Amino acid sequence: MLENIIFDLGGVLLNIDMSQTRTAFARLGWQEEDWKGINQSGHLIFENLEIGLYSPAQFREKLRQILPSCPTDAEIDYAWNAMLRDFPIEIVNYLIKLKSKYRLFLLSNTNELHLQRFKDIFEGSFGYSIDQLFEKCYYSHEIGHRKPNSEAFTVVLDEAGLDPEKTLFVDDLKHNTETAEKLGMKVLHIEAGTLMERLPEYLEKTAS
Repeated sequence: MLENIIFDLGGVLLNIDMSQTRTAFARLGWQEEDWKGINQSGHLIFENLEIGLYSPAQFREKLRQILPSCPTDAEIDYAWNAMLRDFPIEIVNYLIKLKSKYRLFLLSNTNELHLQRFKDIFEGSFGYSIDQLFEKCYYSHEIGHRKPNSEAFTVVLDEAGLDPEKTLFVDDLKHNTETAEKLGMKVLHIEAGTLMERLPEYLEKTAS
């Protein structure tokens, strides 16, 4: 019997558009070859920010060593946050309904700069904190681990006392759901932007 659902954030609950950040950084002089690994797979500047090894100040300074324009803090923050778009209202309303049936958690590879920005986006749209949708939110820069590393998942499972076999993990990246599945969780791998097409059907089948 399913009791718990752990959600990814970007591409699942929050619409993101990486091209907006690429374009914004290009205006600051970032070359195309410098984007190697930016899409969640390994640029150390971004990885280190995501697991809390770099503070925002250190992150900005590392970027200034690459960018020829010597951008201001505000210019860097704007470019980095440009990928963050909106939270569809139908998803938010759906999560509110799910709270009455399941324990809901958020597990996101994110960072201090993105955290403040998407919290502002959410609160500006709905008038309350995104934290209120979940029993607890787990962010990679706060827990020191990022998906797909198993430690990111075990932090949530152990701290919240979740039985993996009664827990569903939802993500739009296959390597993340593969790790969760190896840890005994049920998983739902979806394409970005398809949560409302996939999850209600999955839960209906699970309950039947």
